[in-house]
Amino acid sequence: MQQNYQNQIGTPGDLLDGNGALLQKGYSTQAVLNYNRKGIKAPPWKIKEWDFYQVSNNDYCLQLTIGHVSYAGSISVKLFEFATGKHYEITRMLTLPFNRLHMPLSAGEGDLTYSRKDMFMQFQVYEGGRRLICRANGKNLPSFEVDVALSQPDKTSLVIATPFDEQRSYFYYNHKINCMPASGFVKVDGKEYRFEPESSFGLLDWGRGVWPFRHEWFWGNGSCYVNGKRFGFNIGHGFGNTSAATENMLFYDGKAHKLGQVIYDLPAGGYMSKKKITSDDGRFEMEFTPIYDQQTATKMLFVDNKCHQLFGTFTGTAVLDDGQVLEIKEMVAFIEHAVNNW
Repeated sequence: MQQNYQNQIGTPGDLLDGNGALLQKGYSTQAVLNYNRKGIKAPPWKIKEWDFYQVSNNDYCLQLTIGHVSYAGSISVKLFEFATGKHYEITRMLTLPFNRLHMPLSAGEGDLTYSRKDMFMQFQVYEGGRRLICRANGKNLPSFEVDVALSQPDKTSLVIATPFDEQRSYFYYNHKINCMPASGFVKVDGKEYRFEPESSFGLLDWGRGVWPFRHEWFWGNGSCYVNGKRFGFNIGHGFGNTSAATENMLFYDGKAHKLGQVIYDLPAGGYMSKKKITSDDGRFEMEFTPIYDQQTATKMLFVDNKCHQLFGTFTGTAVLDDGQVLEIKEMVAFIEHAVNNW
């Protein structure tokens, strides 16, 4: 049932050639290509690197970000409740960080730390899991204390190497890991939010690349238990030229199942209206009912980014490579629409 345009990368090697272009284009279920920042041939102000973690259950969501677009950076911690709309956030914007954040060259190893007087954030990576730590406060801002462990029972994930049509030296190298059971806590102004592995999952969105200044994307991701086994999905489009491979994939019980194109239009009918999400091969058929719109807008120097991240329930069917049909009922997950000038 696999689409013939899906190129699976199986040969280990460098990500970029001597001209800074991708040597291989497509997807893999583990990282097999080596990202080397020194191999980039584009101007340094076009480089974008981020580590974004999200931890959520059916009631609330934690987000931690360390990232930059070379001439501007962002360190942020957020927690929001779906039902009440309560939102707590501390964001530190950085001017001209370039490579000062020392972003890891791999999603599979290397800790990442940001430390200042009023904000400490650390992403620890170790065999079989990860640990997310944050302590932050500020004048007229909430105080945060975060200590969450993510279990990684297997290394199955989505890795994509995607070119952009604008320039040969433009690319997106992305590693997304979901289905990571989460345990730990977040304290906001002394109020505790717990994450339990029976009901909570973590997501890593690890991105490195050289992007066009203006860009628009659609992305969706979620994790839950189906029939007692870990299930998850990643869907999206707009991340460059995906003729070699889409970034649409199912995960079930530690195995990956590749999808073709997945179609949805979030703005149509208003962001909070019900949406139909369908795949060209009939293997991902969902009705999405929004419950919370996490809107963000960032404006600094040349950066002007806007995003609607819609959390809601997915109900429908997902079909695995062997034809097994999974019934999905009111799975809380998200889809988003971002328009970026960065």
